[in-house]
Amino acid sequence: MSTHEASTHEREITAPTDLCTPGGRLNPAAVGWSRTPLHRCNLRGWGRTKRWEYWCVTTPTHLIAITVSDIDYLGLNSVYFLEYGGRELARTSMIPLARGVRLPQSLGDGDVTVRGAVTVGIRQEESGTRLTARCATPDGPLEADLLVALPPGHETLSVVVPWSGRRFQYTSKHTARPAEGTVRIGSTAIDFTGGWGVLDHGRGRWPYDTLWNWGAASGYTGGHTVGLQLGGKWTVGTGMTENALCVDGRLTKIGEELDWGYSDFLGPWTVRTPGSDRVELTFTPFHERADRTDTGLILNDTHQCFGHYSGVIRPAGGSPIEVDGLLGWAEQVHMRW
Repeated sequence: MSTHEASTHEREITAPTDLCTPGGRLNPAAVGWSRTPLHRCNLRGWGRTKRWEYWCVTTPTHLIAITVSDIDYLGLNSVYFLEYGGRELARTSMIPLARGVRLPQSLGDGDVTVRGAVTVGIRQEESGTRLTARCATPDGPLEADLLVALPPGHETLSVVVPWSGRRFQYTSKHTARPAEGTVRIGSTAIDFTGGWGVLDHGRGRWPYDTLWNWGAASGYTGGHTVGLQLGGKWTVGTGMTENALCVDGRLTKIGEELDWGYSDFLGPWTVRTPGSDRVELTFTPFHERADRTDTGLILNDTHQCFGHYSGVIRPAGGSPIEVDGLLGWAEQVHMRW
């Protein structure tokens, strides 16, 4: 098969679809991927259900990540700020039984809100998504007000990953969405205009023990606006991947599992499609965000590295694009939850 043809065997979904059957099992008709969010996430059951919104907005000098999550028995909400080569600030709030954490059933159904030590608002506006956050930090109060645009016709990746009829995940991953706004820390205002927003929207019913890789990047490179969405490990054996390229707003779905190569988290990583030349990338980190919590019952072992991607990608129907220092991240996460 030519590397310029569509690189997937997976079914493309083109009409609204229920994620679950009335009994709460995975709807077989929901398994597939789409270029816009089409799944109605009618989850049922308690204990293994996971819902979250994760946004990361990057600029050449700073980034901020905002998380709101409800994992049934706990709400985990956080704000993370990084100045490259400088300060790193993080605040996390844990809420028993996720009381007061408001997450809509499906993407776009309503606002996301949580109040307390970490206060977050996520609201859909005509031109995109408004992100607000507030928390205390050692450097003073942090307040964020950002708008992440969704340009007309900009395609995003939504995919259902089926482990079984009772364990499955719907994820909507958005890359290369232009951002603007301000983050204030104490008396200092940091301009995020010209930045890029990435969304990880998740709704599913998860197994207890999971290991994954995730990489994402956004920006201008090789004369194009490029978004990278790269996954691995957790999708192996399911027949689906969460891999895609977004070039000038057009999505190329990649159905091939990626080959991730790394031994030292702060050393170079390689990410490639082993059966084709669709993706040939090297990721060079400049900072690792390491987070480990092990209570015996619950484990979170996160190694999220921020850095730059370089190499070549080949979108469907187009010429190869040189990726030169595209800012983003790559991570390995092990969860027992």
